[in-house]
Amino acid sequence: MRIKSKIWIESNNGILLSEGRVQLLKMIDETGSLNKASKALKISYQKAWRLIDEVSKTTNKPIIETKIGGVKGGGTSLTPYGKSLIIIFETINKDCWQFLDEQLKKHSLC
Repeated sequence: MRIKSKIWIESNNGILLSEGRVQLLKMIDETGSLNKASKALKISYQKAWRLIDEVSKTTNKPIIETKIGGVKGGGTSLTPYGKSLIIIFETINKDCWQFLDEQLKKHSLC
């Protein structure tokens, strides 16, 4: 048996982090491009930009850096803070799943 749940972190300003937002951050980090990340996740560029903008406005800290085109083209990278958000969310998510599994065992449900 397992408890199923979705975790997200929100503030008074809205949703800060969710599984989908973290996946987008990870894909930006992997591809170096918001456009490539949105294509890889099969979401529109506009939706990807909106999600990143919402996270940035919620934190009031930059989470990405953009580079305008040129010879090698532009790109998008995560700031150190943006990278830390991934680690924070994944740690909280893992700890939550461990807690839920312990609760099932504690209450003799499995």
